[in-house]
Amino acid sequence: MESLNLPLIWAGLLALAVFMYILLDGFDLGVGIMFPFAEHDEDRDIMMNSVAPVWDGNETWLVLGGGGLFAAFPKAYAALMPAVYMPIGFLLTALIFRGVAFEFRFKATGAARRLWDQAFHWGSVVATFAQGLVLGAVVQGIHLEDGRFAGGMFDWLTPFSFVTGCAMVWGYTLLGATWLVIKTEGELQAWSRRVAMLAAVVVVAMMAVVSLWIPLLDFTVAARWGLSYPDIRWERLALFSPVPLLVAVGFVFLMRGLWRGATYGPYLWSVGLFLLGFVGLLISIYPHIVPFGLTIQEAAAAPNAQGLLLAGTLVLLPVILGYTAYAYWVFRGKVQADAGYH
Repeated sequence: MESLNLPLIWAGLLALAVFMYILLDGFDLGVGIMFPFAEHDEDRDIMMNSVAPVWDGNETWLVLGGGGLFAAFPKAYAALMPAVYMPIGFLLTALIFRGVAFEFRFKATGAARRLWDQAFHWGSVVATFAQGLVLGAVVQGIHLEDGRFAGGMFDWLTPFSFVTGCAMVWGYTLLGATWLVIKTEGELQAWSRRVAMLAAVVVVAMMAVVSLWIPLLDFTVAARWGLSYPDIRWERLALFSPVPLLVAVGFVFLMRGLWRGATYGPYLWSVGLFLLGFVGLLISIYPHIVPFGLTIQEAAAAPNAQGLLLAGTLVLLPVILGYTAYAYWVFRGKVQADAGYH
């Protein structure tokens, strides 16, 4: 263990947990965002049935990410949480409403059913927007003094975090729409393709806005991409230029797949766009885990504690991956309106 760079390994594991959460829970939150705009009640039944067997398992990755941050990087956890307590509260409250809607909507009729429809929809919207607020607050930097949060209660509420919140809502809508392209047929599938096309255009536009905005937040980020005004480090800019170029390529293939009626390609290309955005974010903030106050090494727990946690995680992680893969295999294929999981 002494020869291993445990803080870097744990940073990689946390990045994996965060991306897996975005990848998996993103599409089921996206289905909830689209929910009230479907034309028929039967369409809404199919939409909910497409995510009902897997949504709670998807949120395992959120627990792993939060728990891993608390245990492996306690200084980062202590610095970050006070800065985003309020949007985290919104997120958890919305997830509770949404989770209850899964259980009660199947048994409700009439006005009660409409109530749980709205709970599912607004729970998904608020949870997603709150995640975007947290992302924006973290990326724009946390005000620290002596390693502790020294900002105000509403530091997270800025124009930048509002834009990242909106971008997250459209991003999850894209994942949800392309997921429904896989799981549905007929008119609902055609409607999902149209929603995905609109969402893809908005997502790429908002990725461009956020990408141009981030270097203006901190000169450290601009320098990381080679933009040390008034000088430009062309070799560094060339090193990272494949990221935005691949976003453009991914967008073209995504739109072509949707136009030509592909089933799985649009979802995979949507995941690719999220992955590229995630890589761009990591390039911007590395080696900080709390931008721009604490590095990965500074925030790490004691080596023996990280080593013990890693041993447990190496057992737990294959189990999580295994039951996740098994659940998706069992519930594979197209979904029908009467195929409730209860």
